[in-house]
Amino acid sequence: MKLYSNEIVFRGHPDKVCDQISDALLDAYLKEDKHSRCGIEVMGGKGKIFITGEVTSKAKIDVEQITKRVLQDIGYNPNYQIINNLGLQSKDIALGTNDEVGGAGDQGMMFGYATNETEEMLPKAMIILQKLSKWYDQKRQECPYLLPDGKAQITGYYDDDMHLQKIKYFTISYQNDEQHRPYTDNLIKEECKSICHKYNIEIENFLINPTGKFLIGGFDGDAGLTGRKIVVDNYHSFAKVGGGAFSGKDPSKVDRTAAYKAREIAKEYLKKYNLKWCQVQISYAIGIETPLAIYIESNQGSIEVPDELYQQCTPKNIIKDLKLYETCFEEKAKFGHFTN
Repeated sequence: MKLYSNEIVFRGHPDKVCDQISDALLDAYLKEDKHSRCGIEVMGGKGKIFITGEVTSKAKIDVEQITKRVLQDIGYNPNYQIINNLGLQSKDIALGTNDEVGGAGDQGMMFGYATNETEEMLPKAMIILQKLSKWYDQKRQECPYLLPDGKAQITGYYDDDMHLQKIKYFTISYQNDEQHRPYTDNLIKEECKSICHKYNIEIENFLINPTGKFLIGGFDGDAGLTGRKIVVDNYHSFAKVGGGAFSGKDPSKVDRTAAYKAREIAKEYLKKYNLKWCQVQISYAIGIETPLAIYIESNQGSIEVPDELYQQCTPKNIIKDLKLYETCFEEKAKFGHFTN
């Protein structure tokens, strides 16, 4: 048995707040103009939220109103100074990525992963933390003692197939009013036990707010930045991660779309070859439509890639096949981009 850890951040974590603002703005641009080209970055801290990056779009949106709506939805006071520093996308980049050319919006490599450990084809510990994060967001809306910020981590015992057997430490750091800690600590422990019971997983130890106090949170306690939680957004370190973040990027950006496609390929091949796990890498050059390479590896070794898969993985075909112009990216930014 080996010990391994994975982590999630709650929806109110400062970095996750920035991801959600980036994607809410992206959704607004795409709703009015699906040909919008966006690379939106958000930083927040100490009463200010700074929005920068590149946007080329026919859409006219209210950046401040959308930002404050996201803050309020998450549970924060929206009374922040919003600094809009968005500019136009580089014309040099547009040469290879406009709709006529259809080239990849950036160079780089993206990964997709699937495992037979759960019906969702995701690691069990990852699913447990996603369920806890969703529960916490819902419970926070019902319980005034719970506040938005937080994160959780599982340190578990794993077998040789990297299947979770038991949890040694379930660590939860959550923001609260500090006046009702015995009640809220017990509330969270019972939910963790309930979730884990469904997967026949025992918890040996809880570590709840190990510093002893978590009253100051959000942008008052820490700065936030779009794209700083790429491991959480992907597979919690159970699989390799490409260099690019997802949030704020329109579907022409392969950082996002190719990662979504690689996940679909990994699921398909997991079932097709009855694998224990499957990992897919896709790489691109900016402005070039067809991937440079596709590599598929598994517990049975590498798998030969058919030529037609390269055509399936052009940005245009990924956008069409995965219906990305109909996707709400803000929803994906809340609890993880891969949940099923």
